[in-house]
Amino acid sequence: MPSIIKYRKIIADDTTYQLFEPDYADGADRCVELATIEGDTYVAVPATVTLPAQPTQIIVKKVTMNAAIKAKIKATSPHVRLINERVVSKIREKYSDSDEIKMLWQPAGPAVDAYRTYVATCVAEGLAYKAALGL
Repeated sequence: MPSIIKYRKIIADDTTYQLFEPDYADGADRCVELATIEGDTYVAVPATVTLPAQPTQIIVKKVTMNAAIKAKIKATSPHVRLINERVVSKIREKYSDSDEIKMLWQPAGPAVDAYRTYVATCVAEGLAYKAALGL
C-alpha cells in the first residue's frame, strides 16, 4: 500500500522547487502526483520507492489519511477522474445509458443478474486502481 505525502511547490525567480523522485528502473513502481489542494501537492509513494534527499526549500510531510482528505483528493485528482471515466466506459461497452435505466425497472432475473455482476466487476476494478494509489 502506498503512502501519501504532501508538499508545497516553491516558485522562485528562476526555479520551481518540487519533489525529487528516484531514478526509476524500467517497470519500477512510480510516484503519482494525485492532486494539488489549497497549495499542497499530494503524491502517492509506493512502498517499494525510497525518495531521495529533497531540496531544502520544500518540506515533505506524510499525510495521515482521513475521510475528509481522501474525499478532497478524490474530488480533485485527475487520476481518480480518469479511473471513474474508464469504469463508465467499460460499462458502456456492454450497456448503454438506456439499458441501465431499463435494468432498474426490470424484475429480478438472469439478465438483471448478469448486468449487476458485470457492473460490480467494473466498479471493483476501479476501486482496486484507487486502492493502489492509497485511496
